[in-house]
Order: sequence, then C-alpha cells, then structure tokens
Amino acid sequence: MTVVIKWLGHAAFQINAQEMVIYIDLEKSSKPTEPADVILVTHSHYDHCDPAKIKEVRQDSTIIIAPADCVEKIGGEVKSLLAGEEIDLEGIHVKAVEAYNVKRFRSPGKPFHPKGFGVGYLVTVEGQTIYHAGDTGLIPEMEKLGKVDVALLPTGGTYTLDDVDGAEAALVIKPRIVIPMHIWDKNPEVFRRRLEVAPDIHVQILEPGKEYRLG
Repeated sequence: MTVVIKWLGHAAFQINAQEMVIYIDLEKSSKPTEPADVILVTHSHYDHCDPAKIKEVRQDSTIIIAPADCVEKIGGEVKSLLAGEEIDLEGIHVKAVEAYNVKRFRSPGKPFHPKGFGVGYLVTVEGQTIYHAGDTGLIPEMEKLGKVDVALLPTGGTYTLDDVDGAEAALVIKPRIVIPMHIWDKNPEVFRRRLEVAPDIHVQILEPGKEYRLG
C-alpha cells in the first residue's frame, strides 16, 4: 500500500497510511482535511502545538502523543514519550528521539531548544520509516537512528538546522528521501544543491498542501 505524506506548511505534516490519518505538529495556519487517528507533537512552542487546530481534527478515539508540558495545553488524554521510548498503535510504530540545539541560542548558554525540552519522532508504517526531526540542530544521536526512508528536516536556520547543517544531517542519516521543512522564506533549492554530492538521497521539495507518495 502507498504511504502519502502531505506538507501542511511550516513543520506540520499529514501522513495517510494503513487507512489511518496521522498529523504531526499542527499549528495555526495548518489546513488539515480529515479527522485524526493519531496526533504527534514534538514540543510546546506555538508554531508546533496549536490546541485549537488539534481540537478541529480530534475525535474521541484519537491518540495524542506530546511532551509532558503540552498535556495541560492540549487537554484530555495525552500520552508522553521521552526520547528512546516507543509505542505500537494498531500497526503504526512510534519512537521518540532526541531533538535539541547545539549552536542556536536565545542568549549565551541558553539554547532555543535545550536537550529534554522536545523530541523528534520515528514513525514506521507499511514497512516505511519516516523521521520528523522536530526543532533540532545537527546532533550526534542522528547517527543512531537506524533505517530511515524519509527524513523531514527543519532547514530554516535561526532556531534549527540551516542549509549547511541540514545537508550534513542528511548525509549522516542517509534517508532515501529528504523533505525540507520549517524553512520560513528561504529558498529550499539551496539545500537541494548541497546534496547533489549524494545521488542516493533524493530531495523532494513540497509546496504547502502538496503530497509525496511513498511506494
């Protein structure tokens, strides 16, 4: 069966697979179109966790996974996974992984995303593993992610990877497909060109609302 990945803008994605709908990092400008079976949140910043947008697609049966500081913000039943923890959800395997800054600071010694604040997720469905990196820098834990088919990497700089570090991250992770996200107003073609040295990695640039079908 086909796994469909739709970019909803910024760091928000919709994944359709195994007759289920998974959302990641819904925020105010996201335009989800279907009720959610699973909602994942990488961290509590407003541009990754919008309670009103989550409420739009939430059903009584929806499973929500988010860091502990998101629980009160979202309300209702919310599961939390620390980095390294994992869960099986009716054929969908979700593992939380580290996501943090190593050189993006709001003030000296205070990163925008300190270690332990948020997570990324490895989502495995239909035999395909999709890595949503969350807001992160180039971190050593990327070397231990294992098999990744699609990497969703934030390459906008300021708070996350930039084009240079994003390309280096892709070379470390070695996904078949990489989709840049969290790019603000930057031209993702710059990121694509930096990965021309790796012909086995395909850079797929999406416009908001557009899909990539993973066979």
